Amino acid sequence: MDGIALKSAERDSVTAEILSQLADAGFALAGICDAKPIDRPHAFAAWLAEGHHGQMHYLAKHVSKRVDPSQLVEDAKSIICVADCYSDGKPDERRVDHERHGRIARYARGRDYHRVLRERLEPIAQSLRLRFPGERFRVCVDTAPIAERDHAVRAGLGRIGKHTLLIGDHGVGSWLVLGEIVTTLHLTPTPSRDGDPCGSCTRCIDACPTQAIEPWKVKAERCISYLTIEHEGEPAEWFRNRADDWLFGCDACIEACPHSQWTLRARETPIRSDYAATHGSFELDAVARWTEEERINLGLSEVLLRASLASWKRNAELLVRKQA
Repeated sequence: MDGIALKSAERDSVTAEILSQLADAGFALAGICDAKPIDRPHAFAAWLAEGHHGQMHYLAKHVSKRVDPSQLVEDAKSIICVADCYSDGKPDERRVDHERHGRIARYARGRDYHRVLRERLEPIAQSLRLRFPGERFRVCVDTAPIAERDHAVRAGLGRIGKHTLLIGDHGVGSWLVLGEIVTTLHLTPTPSRDGDPCGSCTRCIDACPTQAIEPWKVKAERCISYLTIEHEGEPAEWFRNRADDWLFGCDACIEACPHSQWTLRARETPIRSDYAATHGSFELDAVARWTEEERINLGLSEVLLRASLASWKRNAELLVRKQA
């Protein structure tokens, strides 16, 4: 079958085998969609033009690849989409002295999710490369220019909420990290998910400490995750006066979402040990005193190392001032 299009029955069989492999690899959700351009490329272009990406200039690069996967992998036919659940939504157990601590967003508390996803996707991609040597299989995570949430919806993994995050099926909510294999092999798509998962609910919008969320739109330049990780330099005065304790990232909108609560169904969803918290919070005065050597020697994941030492110290000092 080298370079030869699969017949319908063969395509269905290979698709079922891949989905079974993904389930065996422990992914919470998996599906397949056609590798076609996203439905609303103009909305992304308008979001960039309005400057809502802040200092994340990489988002304005490779836009054609981001909106059209066939520009990322030439002659791409299908996208294999997966999601890992990294939390069941159980409320944080706050420390007695939590006023002097800053919290870490849950996706960043364990191992680097990029590595966790790739370690399981690459063997599957390699087995497919050996089986179909005339086809290409590129493993992607969010470091690649790919509109992963749009493809995940079309692959049937869930629907997009007003907070712009994927709300996964089967009670997993938005505690999700996503990965993909973009391939030139034509596979059978799984049913997509349609409809509005939010209705009249505005809890994520109301919960945002910096009013960064509008329905199905996030102004990243106001988002705490952006401001604590990506933004270099001093933030605006309104950010200094925010009412929260987030030192790195933010989970406020997910914590407020009804789909992401600590329900019995959510508790039954397996959470990989890779995502077990190594660092859930840090003592603010200690962070403010960190040296670069101390920061490196803490054994932080590459996700946590994304924020510079200056950003960590700035974030800690702002929270110290607010809590004083």
